[in-house]
Amino acid sequence: MLAEEALRWLQVEPAGTYVDATVGLGGHAVEIARRLTAGQLIGLDRDAGALEIARERLKKYGGRVVLVQADFSRIDEVAQEMNLSPLNGLLADLGVSSLQLDTAERGFSFRLAGPLDMRMDSRTELTAADIVNETAEAELADLLYRLGEERDSRRIARAIVRARPIRSTEHLATTVAGACTSRGRQKLHPATKTFLALRIAVNRELEELGQFLDRAPATLALGGRWVVLSYHSLEDRMVKQEFRRLDGNGVVKVLTRKVVRPSEAEVMVNPRARSAKLRVAEKLTPAAEKLAS
Repeated sequence: MLAEEALRWLQVEPAGTYVDATVGLGGHAVEIARRLTAGQLIGLDRDAGALEIARERLKKYGGRVVLVQADFSRIDEVAQEMNLSPLNGLLADLGVSSLQLDTAERGFSFRLAGPLDMRMDSRTELTAADIVNETAEAELADLLYRLGEERDSRRIARAIVRARPIRSTEHLATTVAGACTSRGRQKLHPATKTFLALRIAVNRELEELGQFLDRAPATLALGGRWVVLSYHSLEDRMVKQEFRRLDGNGVVKVLTRKVVRPSEAEVMVNPRARSAKLRVAEKLTPAAEKLAS
């Protein structure tokens, strides 16, 4: 998503040190790596399956690229453990990968019949099925409203409780669609916001993002670029507010006063890009020479 724009804002230096904090299948990472000569790229992701694919795509770059299975909220810990120099650039694409969306067994999509899983890291225990089948009705309604901004949250929660046990994406999508109030011609599938809320809850996405936004600035060198791509209003609001706060405190300068969106041409080629928003900041205060020192 927004690959050309992200790379243009990163301004990759051939000898620089970069982190792709959500490497996914390696789309952005390939573009960064091929611009490096004496530099290094560290790619993080919590999804082992995605890392396998990224590793294959990036193997031709040899030691210039190192991939690590880790939550992006651990950006500072990873930088210290690897004794990295302050970063010239940091990229975080907060979207769900096509591998996750298009693999029925992962349970992310209401369009594919599969188990209610939604875990980005299979090592964690909590699944969407656990939340759907074990959460009290009032708490479930609050979760759907808060994380999915679902106006029919109470009706949907009531329908889910009545339909328990729900084990499949298909069963959940049908249950939600039956509970939603019809509002004329809808652009989104009725289950879109419910699935979004459950995915965010399962993977603690907002907590992870909050920690990442708090810890990332300390990893950047003076003049280091920080690029974040978000895909829904809760994420983008957090990024916008934190960038603005850091700008006000003189830690970074926000370079994108207006959010960058994909072109019509990109949306036509990849409809999933339509909700993407890109924001960029530049570090104003230098980090220590070595994070580990």
